[in-house]
Amino acid sequence: MPEPLDLHGEAMAEFDRRVRAVQLHQWADATPCTQWDVHDLVNHLVQEQLWAPHLLAGGTIEEAGDRYGGDRLGEEPAATWEIAAREARAAWLRPGVLDSTVHLSFGDAPATVYLWQMTFDLAVHAWDLARAIGEDDKLDPGLAEALEEWVGRQDFGASGLFDPPVEVPADADAQTRLLAATGRRP
Repeated sequence: MPEPLDLHGEAMAEFDRRVRAVQLHQWADATPCTQWDVHDLVNHLVQEQLWAPHLLAGGTIEEAGDRYGGDRLGEEPAATWEIAAREARAAWLRPGVLDSTVHLSFGDAPATVYLWQMTFDLAVHAWDLARAIGEDDKLDPGLAEALEEWVGRQDFGASGLFDPPVEVPADADAQTRLLAATGRRP
């Protein structure tokens, strides 16, 4: 299996490719995440990337307050994404960061747990964004396989983060199983 940092880079590239494909008239289009349009979905991922350097440097949610909340996209959404993604990726690549503890909303966790969560969110939302804007929604097969395996070890049951899993054929590929586990209908 590829290294988690490599998978994160791949997931970030998957989302980045879709952000760069968004046309001006598509920012208000619906996404598979019924509570978000394209703008809201990209804003969500920008917010997450803005949090990463702070949390990976040992910062807490309480210290940050609402610094990373609200509409962060501004007049140049793709450029805002690019800057936030670059800074987040640089924070992940700092030597020793994966050996640290991160102060997350649910408590302290190893940085590797946070890395898997961020990788998962980037990849699944890359699919959401692709679907919303009519772009290719195929994720890298190795990334999909690694994330599908990771999701299988999680207990999202009562979290309310996702719709109930969707049934898929027994011979479904890893991407289909991954998306179905989150209630998405690939």
